[in-house]
Amino acid sequence: MRSNITDKLLPSSRYEDEAARRGYAHIAGIDEAGRGPLAGPVVAAAVVLTFPDIPRGLNDSKLLSARVREKLAYEIGEKAFSVGIGIVPPEIIDQINILQATRQAMSLAVKNMLPQPDYLLIDGPISLDLDFPQEAIVKGDRLSLSVAAAGIVAKVTRDKIMLDLHEQYPLYGFDKHKGYPTQGHRQAVLTYGPCLAHRKSFRGVVGFF
Repeated sequence: MRSNITDKLLPSSRYEDEAARRGYAHIAGIDEAGRGPLAGPVVAAAVVLTFPDIPRGLNDSKLLSARVREKLAYEIGEKAFSVGIGIVPPEIIDQINILQATRQAMSLAVKNMLPQPDYLLIDGPISLDLDFPQEAIVKGDRLSLSVAAAGIVAKVTRDKIMLDLHEQYPLYGFDKHKGYPTQGHRQAVLTYGPCLAHRKSFRGVVGFF
C-alpha cells in the first residue's frame, strides 16, 4: 500500500501503511462536515480506499474548490473499496450537542459501509463507541489520504443537502454559505427569524426560542 505523493504538505498513506503492517486489510478514514454552521445537518463519511488506485489530488476538502471536490467525490465513489455516509439532523444536534452528534454521524457512516472495515482512522481527537480498533488523528484530513477522501465525500454530500434546503427556504441564502454563520446569514435570521433547518441551540439562533 503505497502513495506516489511525496510532498510533505499533502496527505500520505503513512497511517494506512502502518495499520497494514499490523495486519489490517480494510482501513477506513472518517471525517465530518458541518460542525460549525447555524443550520443543516452534520454529515460524516467513512472511506476505504483501494491502493494504489486512488484519485489524484486528495487533500483537505477546505483547500479545494467546489468543482474539484465534486470531481474527486465522484472518483472516490467509483474507485473506493467501501464508502459509508452518516447524517444527523438539526433536531438531534439540539438534543445531544454537536460533539455527540458528530460522533453519532461518524458511527452511522461506519455502520453503513459494505463491506465493513477492520480499522478506523478518525479525524480529530474523537473516539467512537464501535467494536473496531481505531486511531484518532488531529488534522487527519491533511495527513491521511483516507481521511481526506472521507472529508471530501462528507463535504460534497452536505453541500447538496444545503442546496435542497435552499429550495425550501430561499430567504436564508443556504446555496451560498451552506448554513455557516456569515454576516448575511446572521442578518437573514434577524430579519426573518430561524426556519426548521436551523439549530435551535446554537448562538445566533437560540434567542428566538
